[in-house]
Amino acid sequence: MKEDVMLSMDLPPLKLFKRGKVRDLYHLDDKLLIVATDRISAFDVVLPEGIPYKGKVLTALSEFWFNFTKDVIPNHLITTKVSALSASLKVYQSILEGRVMLVRKAKRINFECVVRGYLAGSGWREYQKNGSICGIRLPGGLRESDKLPEPIFTPATKACSGHDVNITQDRMAELIGKDLAYRLRSISLLLYERAAEYAESRGIIIADTKFEFGMDG
Repeated sequence: MKEDVMLSMDLPPLKLFKRGKVRDLYHLDDKLLIVATDRISAFDVVLPEGIPYKGKVLTALSEFWFNFTKDVIPNHLITTKVSALSASLKVYQSILEGRVMLVRKAKRINFECVVRGYLAGSGWREYQKNGSICGIRLPGGLRESDKLPEPIFTPATKACSGHDVNITQDRMAELIGKDLAYRLRSISLLLYERAAEYAESRGIIIADTKFEFGMDG
């Protein structure tokens, strides 16, 4: 029997703030409610079919990592419990359970903070061309998926539409200031190292990842 797939929904009386490729965001008083659907996104395209329970898995993963790293830097997560939300949403409890995150609003810093521990993906392609990634020179003779001597910070601009653009750390500092750029780099590297060490102890390699940050004050 085919499992039910949740691709989209409306939550009156909540007002939809934004419908992303996978997650939908709603205004909830002075906060945001993030609902993870079962939609599939690949190469910036939302596919017509979804994966049952994908949204619940994504929410569980997000909750785990936010709790695991909250001593490194505070995050926006308040709760994932539907029972803690307003009474008007209790009618949706069976649908929303395991899919929602109530979060604080923040002003987005428009950069993708990418950390790479292995030579893979777009980093490998750039290395093949010029022996560097985002202006960071790497040793010669590395092979695809080799572990890097140490994790590197390779930021990208966060585009509202289209693809993000890789930039150098120096360019990032020019755009947002040296102090903030240095802090984002330091926090990103620390978060990656903490997560990569934990994952590796359980047989999982985090080749690279990205972080997004915001300011709430």
